[in-house]
Parts: sequence; structure tokens; C-alpha cells
Amino acid sequence: MIKVQHSLFALPWAFVAAFYAAGGMPPWGKLGWVLLAMVAARCAAMAFNRAVDARIDAENPRTKMRAIPAGKLSVPFTLAFAAAMVGLLLLAAAMLNPLCLKLSPVALLVTLGYSYTKRFTALCHFVLGLSLAAAPIGAWIAIRPDRADAPLPYLLGAAVLFWIAGADI
Repeated sequence: MIKVQHSLFALPWAFVAAFYAAGGMPPWGKLGWVLLAMVAARCAAMAFNRAVDARIDAENPRTKMRAIPAGKLSVPFTLAFAAAMVGLLLLAAAMLNPLCLKLSPVALLVTLGYSYTKRFTALCHFVLGLSLAAAPIGAWIAIRPDRADAPLPYLLGAAVLFWIAGADI
């Protein structure tokens, strides 16, 4: 259900943004909460996507052996896991700073919403890219909420967006 390498895919970008935001080494505690937020968000997204796509995956020869269609996991269990991961993301955001917590529903909307965009637009690759672009932007805001308007995290986010969208096509 969860691919660890996908959970960590945008992590280097997040850490680069955190280091730039801190002007050097950010506090270890902040990096830990950034790591937890990222892994929780990606795990929530992957689990939610598997639950939403379970019926489609069962009909596709390439995906019919995924955990839900193969009968290894149930949709309710997978959704409960996704909800737990959302809870961990919200906890991490709250521990980082109030702005991270306030913005977390936006990140969740994009990240979880991607699962449905595949059904009605070819631009879904850009939504996936946007969901991962939140990594450097969120990491920057975690370290420097007072400089959320700085251009660098958004440039890093744009790089991630187009890198992921291009690779996903």
C-alpha cells in the first residue's frame, strides 16, 4: 500500500528549503517535525489513492495485485490508516508553527484531491506535482513563517511541480 521511496521523494527538496530558510543548519527538532509531516502527508495520499482507486485497480492487469484488490487490506482499514496519517500531519504542523497548521488543509486538499483529478483531466500530473511542491514551501514556512513571502521556496516548489509532472507523464 505504501511505497517508502515515494514517501521520501520530495524530502531532499524540503530539507534544502529548510536549510536555506535557516541560513544554515535548522534546529533538529524542526527537521524532525518536517520529516514527520512529509511522510504522514505522502502516506495519507497513497493510502487514500489506493482506497479511491480500489475498484479500478481490480480491473487493471497492472494493478490488480495491489493490496486492496488482492484482498490483503480492506478499504475501511486503508481509509482509517489515511485518517491516522492526516492526524499525524496535523500534529506535526501544529508543532511547527500556527501558519503551518493553518495552511495544512490546503496541502491536504491538493494532496488528497489528486486521486480524483485522474478521472476528469489530463492535467492530473500537474496536481500531483503541486502536491509534492508543497514540500519545499511547507519546510520553508516551518522554519521561517515570518518570511512566507520569500520567493525561493516558491521557485523550489515550481521546480518540484514541473519535475514531478514531467516524470509522471
